[in-house]
Amino acid sequence: MSTRTEQVIYVQTPDFARHAERIVEVTDATSRLNALPFGDSEGRADLLSVVFGGPLSESVTIYPPFFTEYGLNTTFGENVFVNQGCTFMDKGGIHIGNGVMIAPKVSLITGGHPLPLAERREYLSFAPIVIEDDVWIGAAAVVTQGVTIGTGAVVAAGAVVTRDVPARTLVGGVPARVVKTID
Repeated sequence: MSTRTEQVIYVQTPDFARHAERIVEVTDATSRLNALPFGDSEGRADLLSVVFGGPLSESVTIYPPFFTEYGLNTTFGENVFVNQGCTFMDKGGIHIGNGVMIAPKVSLITGGHPLPLAERREYLSFAPIVIEDDVWIGAAAVVTQGVTIGTGAVVAAGAVVTRDVPARTLVGGVPARVVKTID
């Protein structure tokens, strides 16, 4: 099991069945969200309320298409912008701080499978992603389970973040590494 795992759900259990039911509910809501005319801001707010278990602050902007499997484990600070085509797999928990900007096609993935082949279909493992205040995540970046991105950091486009990102740094690459400190 990964050192970043904080939660495990075994596949052949009532817990997993409940998780699968929520996936169906949220996938239905996001499918409808992604089919709405862009100008239907009231319809978008209603469907995002279903996805996230309640209304979002008016200072949070999420542009469709948007994808998530659970929704209930994501929290948003104020003045958050999520651009088109993002995927939040949030069963493990996603916390997004104030002033965060998330570019198109970013994936925040809090879950995974065990590495050993014999165990791979037995359970899912989860750990939260924490994005602190004033972070900018570039287009098509991927952030994996258990990662914290520090205040004021920038994740370069296309980066794959598998480790914590120090505050006020620019990270890039696969896997992401610190490129420089930001003044």
